[in-house]
Amino acid sequence: MEIHSVGEILAAHPVFRDFDEDTLDLLAGCARNEHFHADQTIYSEGDEASKVFLIREGDVAVEISAPNHNPLVVETLRAGDVLGWSWMVPPYQHMSGARALNDVRAISLDAVCMRDKNEDNPELGYQMFKHFVPHMATRFRALRLQLLDVYGTRRG
Repeated sequence: MEIHSVGEILAAHPVFRDFDEDTLDLLAGCARNEHFHADQTIYSEGDEASKVFLIREGDVAVEISAPNHNPLVVETLRAGDVLGWSWMVPPYQHMSGARALNDVRAISLDAVCMRDKNEDNPELGYQMFKHFVPHMATRFRALRLQLLDVYGTRRG
């Protein structure tokens, strides 16, 4: 089955699959298609977190700055992943950068639009929280394991 509307794309994504059709239509009003070319910066560390992205195709490097060093890739995201959660947490600034590793197609959701809809509808806000936080927790666990792998020391 070919997916056509933004609402259908949202409905197919794990974060949004439990949302009803009316809510998906409401959120689709915050969405747009995005395309990034290989090596294009999607956002930089410290930028305003003005969008959240649902990656549909391609790979994205999540990078952090390091003194006297090129940015360090801490995670690679792929189709189906969510890019950017800082839109949910004041001061709404990215704590990492994101760069397309190849051609990337994504749906972006405008952060102010999303926050306004959540503020106007506390039930929607709770649903967003309930569905986004598990993705955030998974990403933090993966980062923790990566840091243990890179910086861990053997005892004994």
